[in-house]
Amino acid sequence: MKLFILVLCHGDIRMNKSEMKYIKKEFYFSKVIRAEILFTPFLIALPLIVGFSLIYDWYARGMLEGNPAFNGELVLGIVILVGNIAFDVPFVRSLRVLSKKK
Repeated sequence: MKLFILVLCHGDIRMNKSEMKYIKKEFYFSKVIRAEILFTPFLIALPLIVGFSLIYDWYARGMLEGNPAFNGELVLGIVILVGNIAFDVPFVRSLRVLSKKK
């Protein structure tokens, strides 16, 4: 396998080291962007589901029953939702800009 890669890299095409590094960097960069685009639905949906389920649990068990022991779930759900919105909006915007450039 190493010999095949060596022949592939040093075959008929003559490139200097800086060009090889650029091609290698662009290849890995496009793979990373593709992985991030595929991972984005989980990154957005999972914290939203967890945050809303914690808030619903606080409402069902704490608010309706009058049990103040579930107030921590409300705080935790709000922190998860605010953190998700604060970090995911710039992340999605940057992915959209990068995908438009390609």
